[in-house]
Amino acid sequence: MWDAEIREFLNFCSLEKGLAANSIEAYETDLRRYQSFCGSAEVSGLGAKEALLLYLNSLYRSGLGSRSIARHLTTIRSFHGFLLREGKILEDPTENVQSPKQWQTIPHFLSRSQVEALLAAPDETKPIGQRDRAMLELLYASGLRVSELCHVRVGELEAQLGVIRVTGKGNKQRLVPVGRSALKALEEYIVSGRPAILKQRPSPWMFVTARGSSMTRQGFWKLLANYGRQVGIFHHLTPHVVRHSFATHLLEGGADLRSVQTMLGHADISTTQIYTHVMRSRLRQTIDQHHPRASA
Repeated sequence: MWDAEIREFLNFCSLEKGLAANSIEAYETDLRRYQSFCGSAEVSGLGAKEALLLYLNSLYRSGLGSRSIARHLTTIRSFHGFLLREGKILEDPTENVQSPKQWQTIPHFLSRSQVEALLAAPDETKPIGQRDRAMLELLYASGLRVSELCHVRVGELEAQLGVIRVTGKGNKQRLVPVGRSALKALEEYIVSGRPAILKQRPSPWMFVTARGSSMTRQGFWKLLANYGRQVGIFHHLTPHVVRHSFATHLLEGGADLRSVQTMLGHADISTTQIYTHVMRSRLRQTIDQHHPRASA
């Protein structure tokens, strides 16, 4: 049931929508789980909408959070929308099915002193340390996603202009400014650390391993966790936390939300609005400092 349709949908997402491999993998995982449930005896004889509602209820019972369930529903909605457009179904069972309410959580982020300690952790007397320092500096300076960071190519850095060209979700490109500190770390790594790691092997990737391949997401997660432990950051330290720290510290410094949206590569401003907790605290300080009757 649905094997051919799922393959066609995933091909559509890859070729027509240009979704990244990670997104395609997540779509397939969600759809295979839905497919398995709809083929079970539990929903035998039920209509498509009843089966969908029963499936969503099973996700609740399994302990999944509202955010994960909403993601499942989004995947299924996209799949059925595709089937409807292709004329493979006559009705969309997801129509009028509401996504579960999601509590918006404030993202974890590091203090400025924690960031400074983290950036100083790699041993820059060694080529690997130079690479790691450059990666950490660039991550904090630009707020890249970890997959974007690991797949930066040497030719995408425009050091003279102080920007890096990034290919994000949906193969969309954006230019992100890079500060002097990160540019300096990148220059040192490119001049000495990277050639020492590659040992004359060619590679298009900026951040390479001893085998000459690009750094993997899993590899960077591990080295980040190790450096975190070195400086006493034991909990919740992921590449996304550094990305959150980039956005939070920008807003604390006075950047506007639209600029941060552009640099993060968010397609919708609503995604960036999770950082408005910073804006609210800064507005409170602005009122307290500048309004003539704030202290009256």
